[in-house]
Amino acid sequence: MKNKSFFSSFTYALKGIKEVIKTERNFRFDLVMALLVVICSVVFPLLKWERCVVYSLCALCLFAECMNSAIEALVDLASPEFHPLAGKAKDISAGAALICALLSAIIGLYIFVPYGLALLK
Repeated sequence: MKNKSFFSSFTYALKGIKEVIKTERNFRFDLVMALLVVICSVVFPLLKWERCVVYSLCALCLFAECMNSAIEALVDLASPEFHPLAGKAKDISAGAALICALLSAIIGLYIFVPYGLALLK
């Protein structure tokens, strides 16, 4: 086994991020939503803890999409033909990503809606 340098591990990680951006529509959607959240967090005077929460939730959603994509790729490698357990694993990992996205949206609305309503007044 080769001894990888610290720098090369970042290179592999960036390669993985490029791959998920290129191939996964849901990841691209989550990335756009994260960018909108960052823009809104600059526009609205969020408290530090609110900013930490929304940034953490953005990272959690992107992480969940990456893990879902990795699990789907591994399942496809291990079971190229359809198998009920392969489908179950893929459905569960997609469900986990969906749970993260839904919870993030609910918490995001809870944080941002009062600021938006105050802006409208």
